[in-house]
Amino acid sequence: MKQEIARFEADFFKALGHPLRIRILAVLAQGERTVNEIQALTESEGSAVSQQLAVLRSKNIVYGTKNGTRVIYSLRDPMIKDLLMTAKAIFQNHLIDSIAMLDHVSKEDTYE
Repeated sequence: MKQEIARFEADFFKALGHPLRIRILAVLAQGERTVNEIQALTESEGSAVSQQLAVLRSKNIVYGTKNGTRVIYSLRDPMIKDLLMTAKAIFQNHLIDSIAMLDHVSKEDTYE
């Protein structure tokens, strides 16, 4: 059972492992959108957006609701927004640490 859960978690994170998918999720974290709106907000081609939405749908991360001829996409779980915010905070912490290390190294590497 533990191995199945770990596999599920790995598949979930794999689904997040594409820059356009992350941008799509960031857009959907602000509210539901159509493919055309997602395309415009991510500045990506429609076919690429549709392809990445299909991956996110297959992993139950987003879902689409038919509204006439349009499909409106939403996050399946609002906690995805929290996950994105946490990931961004972790990334910023790594950047801060890297900048501090570079600053320290540059001060040590004076050739006087």
